[in-house]
Amino acid sequence: MNQNVVYLYVFDTMADWEIGYLTAELNSGRYYRKGFTPSKIITVATQKAPVLTMGGLKVLPDATLDGCSFENVDALILPGGNTWTETVHDPVLSRAEQCLEKGIIVAAICGATFGLARKGLMDARLHTSNDLEYLKMICPNYKGEQYYEQAPAVTDGKLITASGIAPLEFSAHVLKALDMFSSKTLEAWYNLYHTQQSNCFNELMNSIQY
Repeated sequence: MNQNVVYLYVFDTMADWEIGYLTAELNSGRYYRKGFTPSKIITVATQKAPVLTMGGLKVLPDATLDGCSFENVDALILPGGNTWTETVHDPVLSRAEQCLEKGIIVAAICGATFGLARKGLMDARLHTSNDLEYLKMICPNYKGEQYYEQAPAVTDGKLITASGIAPLEFSAHVLKALDMFSSKTLEAWYNLYHTQQSNCFNELMNSIQY
């Protein structure tokens, strides 16, 4: 059941462009199926203090992890960044583990997959990352090589992972999992940004069910 709430984890060095397609569609709801209202994006962090993204944007988190209930949320989004091999992210990784146990979507892109690897959350689930050999090098305890797929983005149950050079595919996988777009709308939306062909925009507009 859709709760219409998505948690976006924010932190210093966060790769802000990796979640740009996704947050724009969640927040606007402009292509959502009839009857669905825009999602509420709540930015969460380890503490209620401004963070500076890799792009130089300052973000004041809406809430702290300790102050959030993960009972009524549709997804936890984990953007990439430069610090995912550090223990500073252990609190959100513990939350990610709890989300997967409860059947809540966890979507990680780029460096965030390193954090999941450190936590062992990709050891028995299909997944991808930036590069298998690099993942093994920086996460010595990683044991999920047999589940690694060389693909832009991978979904296995409630876990979504993506390479840092695939923000569009990452967004498409998350939107599909949230089931806010019709299948035709999602296909047309992806094709528009992937091919940059104007006819795809017409297909997108025609696909929206009012």
